[in-house]
This record gives sequence, structure tokens and C-alpha cells, in this order.
Amino acid sequence: METGPERPEAPALAAQLRRACSFGAAAAQYARHRPGYCEAAVRWCLAPVSGSRPVRVADLGAGTGILSGALARLGADVVAVEPDQAMLAELRRRLPGVRAVEGSAEALPLPAHSVDAVLCGQAMHWFDLDRALPEIARVLAPGGVLAGLWNLDDDRVGWVAGLAAISKSRTTLSRWRAIPDAGTERGVLRAGSSWFAPVEEGEFGNGQPRSAESLVAAIATTSRMLVLEETERARTLAAIRDYLHRQPQTSAGEFTLPLVTVAMRTVRRPEPA
Repeated sequence: METGPERPEAPALAAQLRRACSFGAAAAQYARHRPGYCEAAVRWCLAPVSGSRPVRVADLGAGTGILSGALARLGADVVAVEPDQAMLAELRRRLPGVRAVEGSAEALPLPAHSVDAVLCGQAMHWFDLDRALPEIARVLAPGGVLAGLWNLDDDRVGWVAGLAAISKSRTTLSRWRAIPDAGTERGVLRAGSSWFAPVEEGEFGNGQPRSAESLVAAIATTSRMLVLEETERARTLAAIRDYLHRQPQTSAGEFTLPLVTVAMRTVRRPEPA
């Protein structure tokens, strides 16, 4: 889906903030239509700490709890951290058994060394990593894992590439692979740091059952769509709907949307002696 992977320069910060704050107004739709993450990808992220029982996991930038729910189903002890009040309310409504707290990556309301893993589903690109990485390192136990997951359109499939060209709000697998490391969260994590080892990456197929209408509804919850002026937003969504109704693969009821869950993980270095 969307990633917004380039870290913004100062003139773009206001637009970035507007997009980051846009989701609360569509919290219920977000929860209903956004895809889950491939279970194999979630397990891969947790593999470095799989010996802990239960694994203590912070879902950072938890949104409406899509990743939190997956972690809970795998038996993890989850605390969901989310800055947006509307998204947090939807998370609590949907997952009453998951502890959910208001907070951000840059100011985590968690004690030091209190979690074995920090996972970020479709969220890390919103963080100020210069401030967030020390905070994440603080709350992680030594040897703990930091991981990010993103659902991306698999544009190796022709009609998916066409959809991305029309919507202009879809980040595809090909685009992700082509983004240079410089100035991106991927580059920051690949380089490692005094807190974290260099990053590992994995890709996991994650096909999603969709109809034309449900896919349009999901696209409508992306930040690029949410901040559009209403007339332009309606026009763009109508064009996407028309495109899907004209494609043989997507015009006759339910189909599979080819997604790939891309995951990055890195391990917290031991405390210096």
C-alpha cells in the first residue's frame, strides 16, 4: 500500500504532518478495509526473540490494531502505542483485550527494557528516526528486535501496475526495490548504529480477497487520498473504480489482490560493558 519512504526535507514537513494526522477521520473505514500482514512475515520479525514466552511486543504506531490483533493471535503479550485519539479509540473497541496507550515513537510511555520486540506496521516512515531510535533502544531488552512491515502492491502483475499508475497513491514492490537508501528508513536501519545491528529484509506473498468496491474503499483510506480536496478525491476514486470494472481480472466479483508484505528487522545491540 502506501509507504511514503523518502524522509522529508523542511519544506515538506507540514505536508507530511498533515498526511500523518489524516487517518483519524477515517478510523472505522481504515480498520475495515486495510489488509492484514502475512503471518509468516510477522513470525519472521519475531524469530530473534522466539525463545521468550510470551514474547513482550510493542506495536508502535498501532493505528486501529491490525498488527496488534495478529500478534495477540500468535500468543504475544502486546502493548499497542498510537498517537491519534480516534485511531486509538477504534483499536480499543476492536481489541478490548489488548493494552493500548497513547504515545509516539519519539516519546514512548514504556519503561526501560520492558519489551522483547518493537514492531511497526505501515508506520515507521512517519517516525523521526533520529529521535525514535534511541527511544526504541531504551524500551527494548538487549538482544530485542525492531521490525517494520509494509504491504506493497505486486506490480509484476500487469493490471496492478495499471492500478498504481491511475491511483498515484499506491506504493509498489518495484518502486520499493528501486528507492535508494539515502534519506530513507531502510537506509538508516541498513547502516546499523550504536544501538542496532544492520538490518535484514524479507518479502512474503500476501494475496488479499477483494472486490472492486472494497479495493476502492481501501484506497480511499490512504493518506494521499484523505488529504485531497473532496472533488479531486471523488474524481480519482471514480477513475479507479472505472478502471477495475474494465479489467477482466477484477470486473466479475471477488478477485485476489497480489500484495507482498516487506519486512525489515534489526537486533538491539548489547549494552556496553
